[in-house]
Amino acid sequence: MAILQHTLFLCLSWLCMTSVVFSHSRHYTTPSIPRLIDLFSHVSVDKGFSNFFGGPNIKLINNGSMATLALDKTSGSGLASRNQYYYGFFSAAIKLPAGLTSGVVVAFYLSNAGTYPHNHDEIDIELLGHDKRIDWVLQTNVYANDVSTGREEKFYFWFDPTQQHHYYSILWNSHHIVFLVDNIPVREFPNNGKVSTAYPSKPMSLYVTIWDGSQWATNGGKYPVNYKYAPLVASFTDMEMVGCIINPTQPGSSCSNASLSSIDPVEGPDFVKLSNQQITAMDWARRKLMFYSYCKDTSRFKVLPPECK
Repeated sequence: MAILQHTLFLCLSWLCMTSVVFSHSRHYTTPSIPRLIDLFSHVSVDKGFSNFFGGPNIKLINNGSMATLALDKTSGSGLASRNQYYYGFFSAAIKLPAGLTSGVVVAFYLSNAGTYPHNHDEIDIELLGHDKRIDWVLQTNVYANDVSTGREEKFYFWFDPTQQHHYYSILWNSHHIVFLVDNIPVREFPNNGKVSTAYPSKPMSLYVTIWDGSQWATNGGKYPVNYKYAPLVASFTDMEMVGCIINPTQPGSSCSNASLSSIDPVEGPDFVKLSNQQITAMDWARRKLMFYSYCKDTSRFKVLPPECK
């Protein structure tokens, strides 16, 4: 994603200003970065999504522009996009539940498990409730062709994700997968030949969910969900889904590049690679806030996956 050379991507002072934030008893000065989310239009929840599970725990508010998803003893809840996408840019502003949230998983992810149950692809942003410190953790993951080897990376936040909505985004095209938080890239998973069989390459739907991950989410399952604090509610708004929409009833359907522009996230030249500014911001996030990467887990992998070398 090279820096766009037109007015849409100009770094106005109120868009790209440097700010000081607070987390884990430390102050962070976030790098200046262009706001990718400002390039695309919002999709109302009621028009872009349908109920996935836990219907009674789903509420649409603000004329369908926002949804709240709840987890209680009876069920979690989730929404699924009405369309399937073959590459694109996907984003949501999410506010996480406050208080003790051990065992809770709030997920924003792409998957085609329903269409390809035996060789599914998945691109995950999973927000994991934590233990007595009451800190949330960001986990990213990539699956392809039902490969069981998870490619997790975990990060602390540089803000309190329970106080207001923050933006979580996924860019997925034939060149790379990029995970972003408040427009800052935190991880890039390139399609550089080393992961050809492990790179998601089939159409997927977008999902937003909240559910009970007591068995693994917090310290390997040490701290389960405490339903004394239920219902645990996450809210989602400012949804963006821009890309190649595929009709699953027409296997040969594809997207035309006739109207290709620089802000097309599928094949636009500005989304082929990260700009120098984005690379600098990603380096900052990974140095300051990443505390686990599968590429450094030699106790788990006797031989590291090829992309780690």
